[in-house]
Amino acid sequence: MNFPLYIAKRYLFSKSSNNAINIMTLIASGGVIIASAALFIVLSVFAGLKDFSLQFSSFVDPDLKLMPTEGKSFLFSEDDISNLNTIEGIASYSKIIEERIIIKSDNKNLLATLKGVDSNYLKVTNIDSMVTKGNWISPKSNDVVSGWGISNNLSFGIFNYLKPLSLYVPKPGRGQASSIEGYYNSEYVNNVGLFDINEQLNNKYVFADINLAKSLLNYKENQVSAIELKLENNIDQSETRVQLESAFPNRFIIKNRAQLNDALFKMLNTENLAIYLIFTLVIIIALFNVIGAIIMMILDKKKSLNTLFNLGTEPKSIKSIFFWQGSLMTIVSGIIGVTIGLLIVLLQQSFDLVMLTPELPYPVRLNFLNILIVLATIFALGIIASRIASQRITKQLIQS
Repeated sequence: MNFPLYIAKRYLFSKSSNNAINIMTLIASGGVIIASAALFIVLSVFAGLKDFSLQFSSFVDPDLKLMPTEGKSFLFSEDDISNLNTIEGIASYSKIIEERIIIKSDNKNLLATLKGVDSNYLKVTNIDSMVTKGNWISPKSNDVVSGWGISNNLSFGIFNYLKPLSLYVPKPGRGQASSIEGYYNSEYVNNVGLFDINEQLNNKYVFADINLAKSLLNYKENQVSAIELKLENNIDQSETRVQLESAFPNRFIIKNRAQLNDALFKMLNTENLAIYLIFTLVIIIALFNVIGAIIMMILDKKKSLNTLFNLGTEPKSIKSIFFWQGSLMTIVSGIIGVTIGLLIVLLQQSFDLVMLTPELPYPVRLNFLNILIVLATIFALGIIASRIASQRITKQLIQS
């Protein structure tokens, strides 16, 4: 039997004759419970907010996107289409033309991104489900669908055929033009729908038919900016990526949804780390109470320690008693705290206890990794705190 561990468990689960020691121990344990529960809840909430933020990108971004290694566009021939069709796991694909444009309404101008898409685009993404007013574009038409932000900034609505919008793109080439029109290609378009995804996308994109984009940019028939892919369910994305690299060696940069939103992912990961460090500091502060409770227990048990010493127990073993007591206190308190946090998160998922808006519950997500992170943090810091407190025991203290 591990003698120091046995004595530590007796000290931990038995009341002291000094009521102040009992209160101090309860405060120390309660602080660790609250801090560990709070850390787990905050990490679960942040995981939910991360999923909530990233779910909007799925309406616009494909599973995989092929972009040219050089320049803004590339030629995608019939042979390339045949090669693409031989790759397993691709459910659908869409040809894309994407370019910065100037959009004009009356006397207002705005920089935006024109995204020309073909008829397969709705098989690759679910952007049409985010059109909150009007309709999606018709094939081979001069229809466009704009974000609400662009609509608000330029003060236009939908189906206003008496006031069509103008799209401008600088013409390639050198030399001077005889008029301002000579510097730009332009198209008149009608806005037939408005989409609402998030503020960034609402202020950025204007969707149009790919033929309109080709005409505006003077692209060839098989010239595109990107190929967007929708993968079949339960397909290993890495295997599909390997097949694409083999079929089109050194031709494309292949990005998945996370890589297309790398700035957003970096920001969310940085915020997650900051939240973790802040609440870890709270746990460290709570563990000062554990150190204090152990020191108070050492002073309260001086007579018992002297008896153990006279019976032949070494000071090292006596130190181990209080090291184990502090470690067990933090481990048990941490497990209780995580259990409480787990119950709160489950209740939020089941009953929507806290609402972000009247119709939207505060998003939370259970993540097994978060449980491990919280427990590992509590255990590691608790062991350090217990070691610091147990080092207060000396031979002189025991014999005094």
